[in-house]
Amino acid sequence: MGINLSNFLVSKSHDRKMGQYQDLDHLDGLAVSSVSANLYNSKRDDLAMFYFRDGANFASLYTKSKILSENIKWNLSQKTQKIFSLVVNTRNANSFTGEHGYKSMQHLADLISKQLTEKQKEDEDDPKIIKPKNLIFGCTGTIGEKFPEEKIKSKIPELIKNIKYTQNKYIWMKVALSIMTTDTQPKIAMEECKIGNTTVKIYGVAKGSGMIQPNMATTLAYVFTDADISNDVLKKLLKKNIENTFNAISCDSDTSTNDMISIFSTGKAKNTLIKTINDKKIKSFDEALNSLLLNLAKRVVADGEGASKFVTINVSNSKTEQDAKKIGFSIANSPLVKTAISGEDPNWGRIIMAIGKSGVDINLNKLSIKFGELVIVNKGKIHNQYNESEAAKYMKGLDINLSVDIGNGKKSFTVYTMDLTNEYIKINSDYRS
Repeated sequence: MGINLSNFLVSKSHDRKMGQYQDLDHLDGLAVSSVSANLYNSKRDDLAMFYFRDGANFASLYTKSKILSENIKWNLSQKTQKIFSLVVNTRNANSFTGEHGYKSMQHLADLISKQLTEKQKEDEDDPKIIKPKNLIFGCTGTIGEKFPEEKIKSKIPELIKNIKYTQNKYIWMKVALSIMTTDTQPKIAMEECKIGNTTVKIYGVAKGSGMIQPNMATTLAYVFTDADISNDVLKKLLKKNIENTFNAISCDSDTSTNDMISIFSTGKAKNTLIKTINDKKIKSFDEALNSLLLNLAKRVVADGEGASKFVTINVSNSKTEQDAKKIGFSIANSPLVKTAISGEDPNWGRIIMAIGKSGVDINLNKLSIKFGELVIVNKGKIHNQYNESEAAKYMKGLDINLSVDIGNGKKSFTVYTMDLTNEYIKINSDYRS
C-alpha cells in the first residue's frame, strides 16, 4: 500500500526521509486505517481509525482546560473497561460546538459500532457486539467551527473497508500523516522491552505543533502495546511518566481544549497480566514507556510552528522540583528569551529576567548560568572569562542547551521548548486559511 503523497506534498512541509524514522511494524491486536474525508478540501488523509479486534485495556489523560471539546466530553462519559476503536479527525476541533458537536459523536459512534460489529461477523470466529460506549474520539483543528459530521459519516464505510490487520513502517507513516494539522513532520516512535521473560512492543504516534503547553496530557498522542496490563496500572503508568515528558514541553505556553493522551493494551504478547503498579516485572516497561513518551514529546517541540531551534532548559539544585519547573517554564515561555534565541543573540539578561519573574526565591550569590559548556554567570556574578563572541557563536547552533543552577537544594527539572520566529507569527495569523 502506498502513502497518500498529498500529505507530504504541501507547501509548509520540510524534507523528509523514511530512514529518519524508526521501523515500526506489526503490533498484534491492533489494526489501522486512514482516508481522506475532504476536511481540508484536498485529497490528503484527514481521518484515522485504530481498531482493536478483540478489544483493548486502556487509560487516557485529558486537558486541564476549563473548556473541553465535545469529543473529550464524550470520552469522559464512556465508563467501559474495553475499547474497540479510536477514531481521529483533523481540521475541526469539535470544540465550542455545543449540542450539535456532542450529538455528532453519538451519531458517529452509533454508525461505527454497527459497522464494526458487521466486520466482526465477517472476520472473526467469535464475533463480538461492539457498542457505542466501546469507542472514543480524538479531534484536532480549528475551535468554534461546525463539526463536519456528514463528511465524516460518508467516509466511515471506506475507513472500515481499508482496515489493515498487518502494519509496516509505511502504514504507520500514513496514519501519522493523517492526524497532522500544522505539523510538518509525522511523529512515530517505538520501544521493545521485557515483562518477565516475554518480549513486548510499545508503539506511539503523536501530532502537535502549536497551542502546546500540555497540562496532564498533550496535543494528541496515542500509545499502543501488545503487553497485558490492567486499566488501573496503565493509568498509573501514564500519570507517572507524563510529568517529565509531555508535561515538560512548551511551544507557545498555550493549552488546548482537546489535549489527550491514551494508552491501549491488546494483551496479545501473553505475558502474565500486570494487575498492580508494584509488580516488579513492570520496571522495564515503565522505563521503555518513559523513553517513548519523551521521544514523541521532543518530536512535537522540534516541529513547533516556525521553530528553527530546539531548546533544552535544565534547572538544577533547586529546593523543590516544583520550583525548578516554575523557573524552567518561565524561561521557556518568555517571548523575549525565545526571540533572542531565534535571533542568535546571547542576551543572558533575559534569562535573568525570566528567573526573577518565576516567583521562586533566588539567592543571587548561588545562581549560575551556562549556555552549553560556556559559563555565563557564576555564583551571582558574570564569569571572569565570559566571551560574548563565543556565546554568539554557540547560539548559531540548532540545539541550544541552557543550564540554570539555583544552588539552594538538590532537585532538578528539564523543560524542552523552541524559539519564536517570524514564521510562527505567519502561521498563526493565517491559521484557518
